[in-house]
Amino acid sequence: MKFEVTILGSSSATPIFNRNPSAQALNINEHFYLVDCGEGTQQQMLRFDVKPSRIDHIFISHLHGDHYLGLVGLLSSMHLNGRARALQLYCPPDLKEIIEMQLKYSETTLQYEIVYHFTNPETPEVILENADITVETIPLDHRIPTTGFLFRQKRRLRKLIADKVAKLNIPVEHYSSLKKGMDYTAEDGTVYKNENLTVASAEPKTYAYCSDTLYNANYFKQISNVDMLYHEATFLHNMFERARVTHHTTALQAGRIATLTNVKKLIIGHFSARYKTLNELLDEARASFPDTELALEGKTFIIE
Repeated sequence: MKFEVTILGSSSATPIFNRNPSAQALNINEHFYLVDCGEGTQQQMLRFDVKPSRIDHIFISHLHGDHYLGLVGLLSSMHLNGRARALQLYCPPDLKEIIEMQLKYSETTLQYEIVYHFTNPETPEVILENADITVETIPLDHRIPTTGFLFRQKRRLRKLIADKVAKLNIPVEHYSSLKKGMDYTAEDGTVYKNENLTVASAEPKTYAYCSDTLYNANYFKQISNVDMLYHEATFLHNMFERARVTHHTTALQAGRIATLTNVKKLIIGHFSARYKTLNELLDEARASFPDTELALEGKTFIIE
């Protein structure tokens, strides 16, 4: 099952050095999800062939502008391009007032419904469940209420071993129970064990998105053992005091978090405008966690 993360923006606070504010597009089994929507996200979607018409779920981590100021423009463009089906928006409660105020004063009436799902920054909650995934919030430690998001694939049914099923002439109506792990009993009473007729599907994949946050062990357990972790790394560690005051994380700390939580891969982003090049941030994170990459615009990470 496809599980891809495309970086649309990786800058903190302001667009600079060809880096846009935070935004990511997830493709999970050809269903598309947008995570954060900083200024210029629409342009980035056009640039990297992410079609707004295919996005039905948008997640906003918190209400600092670099994480949502591109949203109203995107919602308006969806309206102008004829969207009719509802859009699911997972966000802090106050975002509803912000959106409605802007629509009110531009005299815009959307021709589709926005269905709001308000996040709770105090406790993890499952906010979306469908046939492919569950999504739960990750309470983070920032200057204002903030949540990350944990995307977890559901386990797929077992796969039939075609030649063995065919050899036994197992009727098609038994396929469903076999895929669910049940044994097969033939008409003569012979029992065929499920493990001889099927194989397990691939292990479900997991992706954790941790936007702006102070280094805080409270969320470490929730993100433990994920296949891929995106974690902010706004500053180099020589700016530790600045990171502490602004409730951000350093690249060195992001690497330590990845090590402590036993994740498989770390992606760092949300880079301060003070850094024109990013190699120092990458080297610092890799000093603690070697399998680290930069969240570079346009790059797609595949979780296999």
